[in-house]
Amino acid sequence: QVQLLESGGGLVQDGGSLTLSCTSSGLTDSTPVMGWFRQAPGKEREFAAAIHRNSGRTDYANSVKGRFTISTDNAKNILYLRMNNLKPDDTAVYYCAARAGQLLFSDPSRYTFWGLGTQVTVSA
Repeated sequence: QVQLLESGGGLVQDGGSLTLSCTSSGLTDSTPVMGWFRQAPGKEREFAAAIHRNSGRTDYANSVKGRFTISTDNAKNILYLRMNNLKPDDTAVYYCAARAGQLLFSDPSRYTFWGLGTQVTVSA
């Protein structure tokens, strides 16, 4: 049984930084792809970043490229999202997700396993 638990959200000022963590259990070699998604009030869930835990291959949404960094500590089963130069538009609930297969996708429907999310609020 796969379980994902996000932490590290909070309130930060415009231009500030946060690091989100996602602790996982139950993932196997058949579920190597993990991602971070976010959902702002009244908006659809959108892709932020994805990573292949074995190869290290990454992908980012254009809106976060150069500001966010996704990484993993496979020994500890932790997924990270380092967020720099945060903007009010980054305010959202951030979710980590995992999927079977080798490909990185930005479509949230391609991901099977989801955490409950952590709130990130960026004040102007």
